[in-house]
Amino acid sequence: MATLRSLSPATAEVLGEYDIADAKTVDAAVAEARIAAAWWAGLDPHGRRDRLLAWKRAIAAGSDELAELIRAETGKPLGDALLEVMLAVEHLDWAARNAGKVLRRRKVPSGLLSADQTAALEYRPLGVIGVIGPWNYPVYTPLGSVSYALAAGNAVVFKPSEHTPGVGVWLAAAWARAVPEHAVLQVVTGDGTTGAALCESGVDKIAFTGSAATARLVMAACARTLTPIVVEGGGKDAMIVAADADLDAAARSAAFGGFGNAGQTCAGVERVYVERPVYQDFLKRLTAITGQIKQEQAYGPMTTPEQPEIVRAHVTDALAAGGRAVVGGVESVREPYISPVLLAEVPEESAAVTEETFGPTLVVNPVADLDEAIRLTNNSKYGLAASIFSKDQKRAAGLARRLRTGAVSINSVLGFAGVPALPFGGVGDSGFGRIHGADGLREFSRAQSVTWRRFAPLIDLMRLDRDPHALDRARKLFRFRHARK
Repeated sequence: MATLRSLSPATAEVLGEYDIADAKTVDAAVAEARIAAAWWAGLDPHGRRDRLLAWKRAIAAGSDELAELIRAETGKPLGDALLEVMLAVEHLDWAARNAGKVLRRRKVPSGLLSADQTAALEYRPLGVIGVIGPWNYPVYTPLGSVSYALAAGNAVVFKPSEHTPGVGVWLAAAWARAVPEHAVLQVVTGDGTTGAALCESGVDKIAFTGSAATARLVMAACARTLTPIVVEGGGKDAMIVAADADLDAAARSAAFGGFGNAGQTCAGVERVYVERPVYQDFLKRLTAITGQIKQEQAYGPMTTPEQPEIVRAHVTDALAAGGRAVVGGVESVREPYISPVLLAEVPEESAAVTEETFGPTLVVNPVADLDEAIRLTNNSKYGLAASIFSKDQKRAAGLARRLRTGAVSINSVLGFAGVPALPFGGVGDSGFGRIHGADGLREFSRAQSVTWRRFAPLIDLMRLDRDPHALDRARKLFRFRHARK
């Protein structure tokens, strides 16, 4: 079997060698998952909860080891890696403890015409879920699908990124230690061919995180077998800074959202729109913060070898289009490291504004007012998240409702990421469907409607030998109820 090597982004050191699972191997994993899924779905919610919490404890107990592996494979600082594990565990804990309540059978009103029926809605597991994970947050992001799919009663076959296979293998091994009865969670390592095989393996749903371009290929593969899919795509997330905002807090958050994880955050900050009266003041504060960032300490190298060239191209285009480099510039790109780049007054048609850069760059542009900020934020094919800074909470909440995004943070960035009860997902090229929260549990379930007759109907219309008088009474009742003013 062919193999792939996991390399350190900083030194190109070989960290490990892993099999590239072919279609036969993937099919065998899915077949084993079918057996595990039947057992797992047959457990009561408490049985699944207890096992998920055992896995949670195993991850938490090994968090230092896991964080070190994340650091090695992605290049991010150890503290950031540990924070990622902590956030992922919070979501796992919430999913385990709330799945039974969210998905349990509940009665619903039957309505007048079906008064003889008792009606109930229940959510049942789909079966086997295929999860294709990313490299930028190799624990937090895929576990947003894995944890909720498992909690909903499904088995999971997880294909981690070829850049972070070791993290995926570690998570599966922790599961096997905590829940040894059946292979409810399996990992198949490999490249794009392994992901394609998983899409065509007959799983009951695919959860994919990655670029919109790759998402289209995954969807095309899934379409051949009508396999449903949930997509978390990229983002070009904007921050809006009102004239009354706390400019220091806004500048600190812009730097964190824009440069954290080397800018390799789908829901980070790539664009900042500032009301003109405070634009220069905000830019001065952000410039001071950006100039003090020690890149190798703050966020490390780029994880993949392709990304520096994309960043270089976007910065070059922004400057050629008339934007100005306030901090850094094209010379900031020194593979595999990129120093922070702060750009200002970049034309809206520039690639640095329209395309996902996924690097440590920020574009800051002035706007006449908040209406213009909303218009420019929404003028994007992406719609993942956004942030608003204003001391007027009521006005900020009103602005949030006008944004074409799946999530909004007010006076913070990524505030929603640490709240397990909130669903996460986007619109447009940022994807569709939701992970996290009750919506995330339902995303990996199928609704099942059940009715049972309580008594003979007063007006029986559900028969071939329908009584004309019964139909006439029903017609009169129908008009009395729905046609009168």
